[in-house]
Amino acid sequence: MINPENITAFIFAAGLGTRLKPLTDSKPKALVTVDDKALIDIVIDNLSAQGVGNFVVNIHHFANQIVDALKNRNNVAFSDETDLLRDTGGAVKHARNLLKSNYFLVHNVDIISNFSLDFLLRNMHQNALATLLVSERNTSRYLLFNDDMRLVGWTNISTGEVKSPFANINVDQCRKLAFSGIHLLNPCVHNLMENYPEKFSIIDFYLNNAAKYEIYGLIQPNLKLVDVGKVDSLAKAADYLNEINSK
Repeated sequence: MINPENITAFIFAAGLGTRLKPLTDSKPKALVTVDDKALIDIVIDNLSAQGVGNFVVNIHHFANQIVDALKNRNNVAFSDETDLLRDTGGAVKHARNLLKSNYFLVHNVDIISNFSLDFLLRNMHQNALATLLVSERNTSRYLLFNDDMRLVGWTNISTGEVKSPFANINVDQCRKLAFSGIHLLNPCVHNLMENYPEKFSIIDFYLNNAAKYEIYGLIQPNLKLVDVGKVDSLAKAADYLNEINSK
């Protein structure tokens, strides 16, 4: 089993946070607070408590505010995207030199959960290109998996759109699961990304490579997750944090 101390956590914090306006008119999404604690601190403290010792944070929107907020943390490096917001896949490609040779965990800054790194490391497929934490949440967009939980596609059930490297995919026979924004990546993804553009989606990258490389979904039992994507989700996130802290 991989030691959590050998994993670097890459936190996606560069987004514009448009769904959290007007809060993000004057600060980045990463510094929006839940119960007086910034989202970025909630994520870092949670992962630190689980043994992660090194962090990379990508920055773009109000980048200097994030750097200043984390200046007292000596285990955080920054992937500067102030010149261009590169999307999720482009962010990973851009941060290659900071992520080095070990497996690395990618975590959206606006996700608060009871995610267990130990569970992920104990249940990951050793040869997988990536392991994606998924759940049976209701959403309009789902990742599609076969019976072995290997990624085979993506669908938007509102529009009927389907993306898959498999021409004859039958969506009705696939497991439809919601992506958590938390995933563990094998460092070999960097070589596969070399010919990708500066800006691209990590989900599109996964779908492009799903037929050639093993990409698996993993369901954590009793996973509780709050996506702090909109202002009206802040109260729900605060209730969840209070529930955790009271235990």
